[in-house]
Amino acid sequence: MDRAGQRHSVITIAICFLIAVIEGIDIQAAGIAAAGIRESFGLSSSQLGIFFSAGILGLLPGALLGGRYADVVGRKMILIWSVAIFAVFTLCTVWVNSFYSLLLVRFLAGAGLGAAMPNLIALVSESVSPEKRGRAVGLMYCGMPIGAILVSLLAAYDSNGQWQTIFYVGGLAPLIVIPIMIKFLPESKEFLRTKLEDKSSQQAQAAFKDLFKKPYAGQTLLLWASYFFTLMVVYIMLSWLPSLFMELGFSRQHGSMAQVFFQMGAAVGTVVLGILMDRWNKAYVIILMYIGILAGLFSLNGASSLTAMYAAAALMGTFTIGGQGVLYAFGSIVYPTEIRATGIGSAAAVGRIGAMLGPAIAGQLLAMGSGAAGVISAAIPGIIISALFMLIVIRKLKHAA
Repeated sequence: MDRAGQRHSVITIAICFLIAVIEGIDIQAAGIAAAGIRESFGLSSSQLGIFFSAGILGLLPGALLGGRYADVVGRKMILIWSVAIFAVFTLCTVWVNSFYSLLLVRFLAGAGLGAAMPNLIALVSESVSPEKRGRAVGLMYCGMPIGAILVSLLAAYDSNGQWQTIFYVGGLAPLIVIPIMIKFLPESKEFLRTKLEDKSSQQAQAAFKDLFKKPYAGQTLLLWASYFFTLMVVYIMLSWLPSLFMELGFSRQHGSMAQVFFQMGAAVGTVVLGILMDRWNKAYVIILMYIGILAGLFSLNGASSLTAMYAAAALMGTFTIGGQGVLYAFGSIVYPTEIRATGIGSAAAVGRIGAMLGPAIAGQLLAMGSGAAGVISAAIPGIIISALFMLIVIRKLKHAA
């Protein structure tokens, strides 16, 4: 790659990393501000659960539409609009005055977040050569857990303790980044080249149905299933980790600290697993990733001391969030440029269905008296299924090559 190409890659990854940090802040904001929002709006536990779900629900149509239109009009334009949408509606969270308007703004902020992710992945993966895509996506995606850690520290050291502060930060930061995106973020050269080729050959625009044409149909369904089960476990951990700690006899403060260790592990895992994606046989990375998730689940179930629990939380973060980065990087390999954002966006949308169901299923298991051990054990079959499906996708890719 020449110097201009390297500059293009560095600028793209740096700006997309910044946006990922902001997304990490926004995703974590709802959980951290939950107690203050509950008090301000007089919400019951079930209403608070609906509030959490509204943001996750918005991710689903956002990912579908954001990915689809990025393959039509361009990654950069859709990403800028996505960031603007989640910035505006994150700020609106501070200004609404009813439960239903609160749900609406969280849903719309979630839609903006959902639309941004497939474009971040497409832009970053297309800014480097194919053999460097894993590490590029890993470097960008580690911004998510870093953002979560930053907002956790902000909440811990905010002397006023006002829940609105988190949403002001989450809304104003992207508004500052948007002018930087407009001026400095380059459009994907692969996308521009593909559009020129399509125009010269008068090919039809890519559509969702293209994901189910040969040779992508089987890979698409397997990728969807793997995203579904993996994100189900990821969001069980994101939503319930502090509560699971309390179920196991630790304090609320220890549970919050476990979340920090979880995110620290996630930041390391996204980068390391991304690098391994480029250097190792991809089947080995997938096997390592899912063995790591299973090891984390068993560690959480069996740890008896606080130190062991923190280590287990870090291990879970390394391989669940790090593994999510691997899945996104893998999606960029499965699909060609003309349907890459559509493919990643649709897989992410299916994964969000798992993300919505996971915490609800965990809550039901806890309500039935299964305890933390029951929740952790219930996550194991989904991880095994995900691993098998991903290995089949790798096998299909090898046969297609």
